[in-house]
Amino acid sequence: MEAAMGLMRRIPPKQTETALSALLTLLPHHSSDLLSQVDQPLQVLSDVDHGKDFILCEYNRDADSYRSPWSNKYHPPLEDGALPSLELRKLEVEANDIFAIYRDQYYEGGISSVYMWEDDNEGFVACFLIKKDGSKTGHGRRGYLQEGGWDAIHVIEVGPEEEGVAHYRLTSTVMLSLTTDNESSGTFSLSGSIRRQMDMSLSVAEGHLCNMGRMIEEMESKLRNSLDQVYFGKTKEMVCTLRPPAEVVMRLPDS
Repeated sequence: MEAAMGLMRRIPPKQTETALSALLTLLPHHSSDLLSQVDQPLQVLSDVDHGKDFILCEYNRDADSYRSPWSNKYHPPLEDGALPSLELRKLEVEANDIFAIYRDQYYEGGISSVYMWEDDNEGFVACFLIKKDGSKTGHGRRGYLQEGGWDAIHVIEVGPEEEGVAHYRLTSTVMLSLTTDNESSGTFSLSGSIRRQMDMSLSVAEGHLCNMGRMIEEMESKLRNSLDQVYFGKTKEMVCTLRPPAEVVMRLPDS
């Protein structure tokens, strides 16, 4: 299992599904662990009743159906599918509306979904998802890439409130992939994923959504900086070392 997880951490995100399927065939007795621990690129389904797309993941899945955050119904229909309580469902609806604004401001398009459910510790868990297709044919507003995608998964475990304070544990995963094919850059492909965790105890005076929103905003800023330094920074350094710009001229020391 340790070797399988090490392999999955090194597989490009767009090949995750193929690699995971192969591992499930080789290690059927570890299937539940693999499916719960390996993050896959997010898929999208349309809620015909509301005319909106929603994101598919393990957190809104029951059997082979997926619950829409817009209608609270499963697609395809499932009679006894798990549903959040009325109070948590109200918070989920509000979170989807607010997170859609956040997504539009930061990502200039894309698809977002928020799912919530009760846990066994008298608290609840919330999953915030964003999928942005940055390709020329995608749903973004710029589309400079031949192919490109950003999948963000933020899972927040919220503990029970004690004296006006609740404990939050945020686990965030971002999967990035991009391919260019034009005269200026040629054919170039880059992909990878990064995962980070954050724990905070915060006052609930302003509500859970405010606290979770601030944590996600802070975490995404850190993840973008890390991706910029690790992937783009190192790639630029290696390219400039192997292929220095033509205008760089070696200067000899004065004699």
